[in-house]
Amino acid sequence: MKEAASILEYLRAEANDMQAFLKELVSIETPSRDAAAQLHILRRLESEFQKLDYYTFLMPGKKTGGYLYARPEKRIKNKPIQLLLGHCDTVWKTTTLKEMPVVKREDKMRGPGVYDMKAGITQIIYALKAIRENHLEVAVTPVVLINSDEEIGSIESTSTIKKLAKIADRAYVMEPPLGLNGKLKTARKGLGRFTITVHGKAAHAGLDPGKGINAIVELSHQIQELHAMNDFEKGITVNIGTIQGGVSANVVAPESKAVIDVRVENIKDGEFISKKIYGLKPSLPDIKLVIEGGIGRPPMEANERNQKLWEMARTKAVLLGLELSQAMAGGGSDGNTTSTYTATLDGLGTPGDGAHANHEFIFYDQLPERTALLALLLLATPNS
Repeated sequence: MKEAASILEYLRAEANDMQAFLKELVSIETPSRDAAAQLHILRRLESEFQKLDYYTFLMPGKKTGGYLYARPEKRIKNKPIQLLLGHCDTVWKTTTLKEMPVVKREDKMRGPGVYDMKAGITQIIYALKAIRENHLEVAVTPVVLINSDEEIGSIESTSTIKKLAKIADRAYVMEPPLGLNGKLKTARKGLGRFTITVHGKAAHAGLDPGKGINAIVELSHQIQELHAMNDFEKGITVNIGTIQGGVSANVVAPESKAVIDVRVENIKDGEFISKKIYGLKPSLPDIKLVIEGGIGRPPMEANERNQKLWEMARTKAVLLGLELSQAMAGGGSDGNTTSTYTATLDGLGTPGDGAHANHEFIFYDQLPERTALLALLLLATPNS
């Protein structure tokens, strides 16, 4: 109880500094595919970890800004590690700040990426500062990874996240919590992306229509089959997101294509729906279907080890006067990946709303409390 009080007192005293640092991060615009912008913010964060006497390694990406890895300079060998995960990329293009500036109004701080998830990155740094300034010892060594490609599927950082998760005692994911009351995310749906390409046969629509095989007509049949795969009671969703096809109005379409988004609550359903999609058959003669893709991010299930971590967080929150709830999120994060290998708790960021939306904000007065919660979780004994 004394530990929680001292950490919270320290962070409340640092509230203005935390808000200023967060504003600085949000003011650095970081679209996922802008490597130069990512390097700017990663170097800024690197300097903060170095002030904490952390060893840092900045891994450049091939197509993205790469990622920042940080761990204590002095550490005990064979001591268990805990993984802190965040991402510095946002869905917002450069120049968004002109229409969507960082502002504080009433109890909210607004700006592109403030909620998703630069508040979470701020919490990582200040939770570590709170532990250090209160001369507290962690039983599990914090290891930090901040990537710059999460919003585009962590295409370059997933392999490193997997490696760290496999050796970690637990993982804390600093994505924003769910809903205005800040529910922690103890489960997430798995995400799949499939592409169906239909190959037909071109012909002149006026002179020889009977000699053609219309790929768009075939795709329309496949779309109905795909739509019928939705099972909302089980949490299986199959969304035909985009379609394209044809070359001209006077040509029987020789090719068409659809991109499908799939969401599932568990691995079994992921395997089931993948098999159904790959089992699609042409309805018209002499049509060729090419099906590609699969479940890219596995579901984060509310399994026993994840629930154990949730119960610990709920108990720690009481010491701070917080009453927490848990929930499932329909979207995915790097927590989907870590949950496959270690106990994972997601949604540890600061409450607010508007991820990927023009009204994005956090309740800035809740920043110290949520940071204190993270600090207490970092101080916990090993999970396993």
